Amino acid sequence: QSGVPAQAPALAARLSRRHFSVGADGLICIAPPMLADADATMVMYNADGSEGVMCGNGVRCVAEYLYTHGVVKDRIELDTPQAGRKTLYRTAPHSWCAGMGRFSVRAEDIPAVGLGAGPLLDVPLVAAGRNWQVGCISMGNPHCVVAGQARLPDDVQLAAWGGALERHPAFPQGTNVEFVQIHTPEHISAAVWERGSGATLACGTGACAAVALLMLRGSCPRGKAVEVTMPGGALSVCVLEDDTVLLTGPARTVFEGVVEAPEG
Repeated sequence: QSGVPAQAPALAARLSRRHFSVGADGLICIAPPMLADADATMVMYNADGSEGVMCGNGVRCVAEYLYTHGVVKDRIELDTPQAGRKTLYRTAPHSWCAGMGRFSVRAEDIPAVGLGAGPLLDVPLVAAGRNWQVGCISMGNPHCVVAGQARLPDDVQLAAWGGALERHPAFPQGTNVEFVQIHTPEHISAAVWERGSGATLACGTGACAAVALLMLRGSCPRGKAVEVTMPGGALSVCVLEDDTVLLTGPARTVFEGVVEAPEG
């Protein structure tokens, strides 16, 4: 299209309702590039209509969509309004590797307040009537990682604990929350509560945040691929020497359709 429609936030909230509409974690709009050397611009809205900063799974979906429709070949330069330029490479049929940029554990970058300046690798929080030891990290968007879980929370626990941590006063803009179980240094599992969307089957930036934080703690290696298993499938994350994070995973078309959107 010529640009992102003005009704996109309301449309995202409407279409994301799982029992009364299409059902989704959010809405992605593909628009012309902001800069001449890019292929397209991606703007993402959460299920509550708020604008998302970055979506690691979303950038791969955009790449696959543009590839399938003949707009790009095996490489894409994708602009995002809040997270900058992302470069993606096609690694196999229906698989893309995205350069997700550098992580930060500084409080001002997350942002987080009342927890010190950082690095916020292991800090105490009280939420949902429980004491937590969490790591706070930014992948362009905020993440609160609860690592070392003996088992992942069930759906009820994820909603209660994830929701409480998302809205904790330490995170003035809210936060995504990852509960992480470590199997080996190169294999972890995660359950994710996504800011603005709730429980989600997979989260690309969440996988990156979890691996980057565990790498800083010495639980995951630098420079090697770490498999992150989530309810929706597995992703591969690699933290490079310069703290750049690479995210590799699948992207497939599930269905196509036409939805009547309200005017204005």
